[in-house]
Amino acid sequence: MEPDGVTFFILQGLSSLGEKQMILFVILLLGYIVILGGNSMIIFTLTDPKLDSPMYFFLANLSFVDMVYTTITIPKMLSGFLSNVSTISVPGCFLQMHFFIQLGCTGHAILTVMAYDRYVAICNPLHYTSIMTRPVQLLLITGAWVFSVVCTLPATIIALLRPYCGPNVVKHGWCDMASVRRVACADTSVDNIVSLCLAMVALLTPGSLILTSYVLIGVSLSRMAVTQRLKAFGTCSAHLTVVTISFSSASCVYISYRVRIIVAVLYAALTPFLNPVIYSLRNKELQESIRRTVNNRSFRRISVHFGFKLC
Repeated sequence: MEPDGVTFFILQGLSSLGEKQMILFVILLLGYIVILGGNSMIIFTLTDPKLDSPMYFFLANLSFVDMVYTTITIPKMLSGFLSNVSTISVPGCFLQMHFFIQLGCTGHAILTVMAYDRYVAICNPLHYTSIMTRPVQLLLITGAWVFSVVCTLPATIIALLRPYCGPNVVKHGWCDMASVRRVACADTSVDNIVSLCLAMVALLTPGSLILTSYVLIGVSLSRMAVTQRLKAFGTCSAHLTVVTISFSSASCVYISYRVRIIVAVLYAALTPFLNPVIYSLRNKELQESIRRTVNNRSFRRISVHFGFKLC
C-alpha cells in the first residue's frame, strides 16, 4: 500500500553538521570497507577444512548478516553526504526499514545460537558432535531467521498501513521506523506500543537465553581444573565480548526513540565493524587460517605470473 499524497521521502540525515559531514563520510566509508573486507575474509577463510565446526559455521552466517545489514543503510547515507538532497522511494523506504530491523534482530538471534553452541561444547563435550550435527545447525540458523521475521514484520506492516500526506522529511540517516512514524497523518500511539513490545521481545528473549547459557557454562567451569577452565574461557571470550557490545549498544538505541542520529549511525556500524576484529584477535585458529589463506593465494598468484605449476 503506497502512502496517500507521498511518493518519496527526504532523508534529512546529518545535514545540520554542514561541512563536518565530510569527516563522518570518511569515517563511515573506511568503516564500511573494513566491514566488507573483514567479514568477507572470515567467510572465505571458513572454507578451510580445518575450521569445519559448528562454531565457525555460525560465525560465517553472522558475518554474512553483518555485511548485508550495513549495506542496507551505509551506501545510501554515503551518497546522501555527497548530494544536497537524499531521497528514497516509498517502497524502498519500507523495505530498508524492515530489513534493517530484521537483520539486526537476526544477528542477535545468531549470537544466541552461538551461546548455545558454546554451552553444549563445554557442558556436554562428549556428546557435542552427536548433538550439533549439520541438520541441527541448519535448524538453529533457520530458527534465528524465523524469530527475527516474527519480531519485526508486524511493526513494519502497521507502519506501512498508516496514511502519509506530508511533510515527507524523515529526520534520520535512513528510514528509521520511529522517525518515519512521526510524519504519519494519524495517531501512532498504538504503533509505539507495538514497536516497543516487539523490541523488548527481540532484545530480552535472546539476552535471557544467552545469560542462561553462560550461567550454566559458569557452573560447569567451576567444577573444572584451572587449565581446563582457562581453555574453555578462551573459546567463549570473543563471543562474550561481541554480545556485551551488541546488546548494550542496542539497548541504548532501541529503548530510547529520542537517541541522537549520530549515535544510531555509529551503532549500525559498530558491531559489524568489531565482529571480525574481535574474532580475529581472540581466535588463534582463525588467525592461522587467515594466514594460510593469504599465503596460499599469494603463492598461487606468483605461480600463475611466472608460469609455475602447482602440485
